[in-house]
Amino acid sequence: QAQLVESGGGLVQPGGSLTLSCVVSGFALDDYAIGWFRQAPGKEREGVSCIGAGGAPYYADSVKGRFTISRDNAENTVYLQVNSLTVEDTAVYYCAAIHYFRFRGLGSRWDDYDRWGQGTQVTVSS
Repeated sequence: QAQLVESGGGLVQPGGSLTLSCVVSGFALDDYAIGWFRQAPGKEREGVSCIGAGGAPYYADSVKGRFTISRDNAENTVYLQVNSLTVEDTAVYYCAAIHYFRFRGLGSRWDDYDRWGQGTQVTVSS
């Protein structure tokens, strides 16, 4: 059974950092691109970063220079390093998988992804 499990969220002060992890099981990570999305209360789901099956990273303008995505296929894990956090980064962060054949970088919408994790809460507050 395909599964994605996020972890690493928490409460952090403005300017702080976290490392989010997405561990996948039940399918071959090598064949999939992974996206990180976030959703704050009352707001639409927003794509923040994604990484192709070959490792090419993509970032939304709102996080460019602050977030870094990486993958370790041997560990079946994709990471999102989030730095210089602001209160506007507060949201539930989700990872999702899309087969490399259908992946179009930031052009792939959230509803193009067909496998999702349960999310991890990131709260930025002083």
